[in-house]
Amino acid sequence: MANFVKVGHRGAMGYEPENTLISFKKAIELGADMIELDVRLCKSGELVVMHDSSVDRMTNGHGSVEGMTLSELKGLQMQKGERIPTLTEVLDFVDKRVKVNIELKGKRTAWPVSRMIDRYVEEKGWKYDDFMVSSFRHNELWKMRFLSWDIKIGALSEVVPPVEFFSFVKAINAYSVNVPIDRIDKKFVEKAHKSKLKVFVYTANKPEELNKAKDINVDYICSNFPDKI
Repeated sequence: MANFVKVGHRGAMGYEPENTLISFKKAIELGADMIELDVRLCKSGELVVMHDSSVDRMTNGHGSVEGMTLSELKGLQMQKGERIPTLTEVLDFVDKRVKVNIELKGKRTAWPVSRMIDRYVEEKGWKYDDFMVSSFRHNELWKMRFLSWDIKIGALSEVVPPVEFFSFVKAINAYSVNVPIDRIDKKFVEKAHKSKLKVFVYTANKPEELNKAKDINVDYICSNFPDKI
């Protein structure tokens, strides 16, 4: 069986509220090698860790993340008394214990994320290898590659990627293709590996999904339950 990286999806969201410090803490405790999180820019310009464009599902508030200042967002409460964390807070909490996959959910996130990664490498002892940046927003990935040749890029796709997707992946010198476990097979993985691409699958939670991921020789397995990987 090949080696693979165990990735905690939004931390360990099968056990704790997603994208919170206690979720990331749980993922680390459960043996994750990497955590995956989502970032958006709020109205006052900070990078906050939130999957949805709205705060409605995860907090006791209402409204869009981009339409609220950090102070307003910090005033909201999540499950178990958690607050919406900033990317800075998460990185400082993780402190190089695991690698971090930052998914660019919001618009205009490539530039501030690339600058933050540079700062953590230059000032806080992190390595570029500690990070991956991924997104369905392929225009943001273009910007990321323009800004840095050091940052690993994971190109996300919700379906079996079409031929033109691989052209895009090659053009931005992507590190990995990040794809749904239920949409791919061993032939796809072999094709990616021949193109010198890593395969990152999401979200493998059921035993049959986890077994499939291992059987087809993927490189990264992302799960809500890191301990079950």
